[in-house]
Amino acid sequence: MRVYADRLVAVAAAALVLTPGAALAAGDIGGATMSVGWALPFAGMLLSIALGPILFHRLWEHHYGKFAAFWALLLLVPLVLLRGFDTSLGAVLHTALLEYLPFIILLFALFTIAGGILITGNLHGSPGTNTVILAIGTVMASVVGTTGASMILIRPLLRANDDRRHNVHVVVFFIFLVSNIGGSLTPLGDPPLFLGFLRGVDFFWTTTHLLPETSFAVVVLLALFYAIDSWLYRKDDNMPPLRDPTPDRDLKLWGKVNLPLLAGVIAAILLSASWKPGVVFDIHGVHVELQDVARDLILLGLAGLSLWLTPKQVRGGNEFTWGPIVEVAKLFAGIFICIIPVLAMLQAGRDGAFAPLVALVNHPDGSHNTAAYFWLTGLLSSFLDNAPTYLVFFELAGGDAKELMTTGAQTLAAISAGAVFMGANSYIGNAPNFMVYAIAKDRKVAMPSFVGYMLWSGSILIPLFIVQTFLFFI
Repeated sequence: MRVYADRLVAVAAAALVLTPGAALAAGDIGGATMSVGWALPFAGMLLSIALGPILFHRLWEHHYGKFAAFWALLLLVPLVLLRGFDTSLGAVLHTALLEYLPFIILLFALFTIAGGILITGNLHGSPGTNTVILAIGTVMASVVGTTGASMILIRPLLRANDDRRHNVHVVVFFIFLVSNIGGSLTPLGDPPLFLGFLRGVDFFWTTTHLLPETSFAVVVLLALFYAIDSWLYRKDDNMPPLRDPTPDRDLKLWGKVNLPLLAGVIAAILLSASWKPGVVFDIHGVHVELQDVARDLILLGLAGLSLWLTPKQVRGGNEFTWGPIVEVAKLFAGIFICIIPVLAMLQAGRDGAFAPLVALVNHPDGSHNTAAYFWLTGLLSSFLDNAPTYLVFFELAGGDAKELMTTGAQTLAAISAGAVFMGANSYIGNAPNFMVYAIAKDRKVAMPSFVGYMLWSGSILIPLFIVQTFLFFI
């Protein structure tokens, strides 16, 4: 197997053909002179994430880190051979220090702190109660992240509905709203938006500019859910009642110490956006600013406090393990490495290998086709990871945060909404989707198959997104 991998890396080094050019500065890999072959490791990485858990679940579960390392090496070996060690090291350090580490540290902090919040007790899963829980979870998603909100609320919601014959739709709408659309209003909500924040998008920009699109989607989905749930609730009433495995009792919130820690996460991010001391550390040509180092250290400290102050029984009640965050850390390490040449080629614009894609999302006069940005970002986010998909289209739109927040505001809104909203189109569109699916299935909910779920999303979400296109993106 190792010999085969070595040969494959050697073949890749020969196959990733690019035009020789002048000597490059550290970190500048010359995107304009790179062929589309450089994007193959990135495509392979995303396809592995999308298909691995479905086609070869056991193999993927035990060796996903090796898959990530394989695709990363398939990119790094040719990059070093053809662009030089200093240039390659500069590019990797730029990605690691300015994007990957801040990204994974935020996810780690939110995952750790949210995992210390436990809701016990049980409510009766009436249409009104279910709708309120979904609404609360939707709001929470932009504060503790879609993963955090999903993990906090999915078990209470399942307990509330475990005596109902018809409860699949409750989980499906939970994925729509809490695991995806609800995370669209702050960089804390969903990983793509935090990547935008790291690229210079203001913290509250999405709050103000995506509020109309998010509010419209949430109101429509909550109203539709209430109608469907009321109809199915009446059908349940006409049948003999089922035994309730978790009788109703008062709700109780445990791990309250984590609530101020969550506020600390928000404060740390706002601090890094507003405090500019002008202190810069130069690491092999990569400029790391003091406020960003302070933010990351504060986030790690808050996560440490959560671990220290939260009783083990509370995390046990949440069935808390480190597995999910370890998986995210390993897979995104591969993603961030493999995306390096893709972003370089996109930055080259019409001079790069992705010129046809540039033409596809622009009108003949050169202006942005916001509807195309919304749908292309969204459709790719439905099956590939939405964080790197966001980065691809962010760069395709010019990559200048100040320009995108002003003259390109509609385009940035389309990219942001597409990445976050359409992650709900499939189980693999966003990380919490499959986690919620697995928990619900373990609790004996007859969850639909991969295709079955897409029938739900296709019949409910796609018409909603078409309407949103005409209302907001044309």
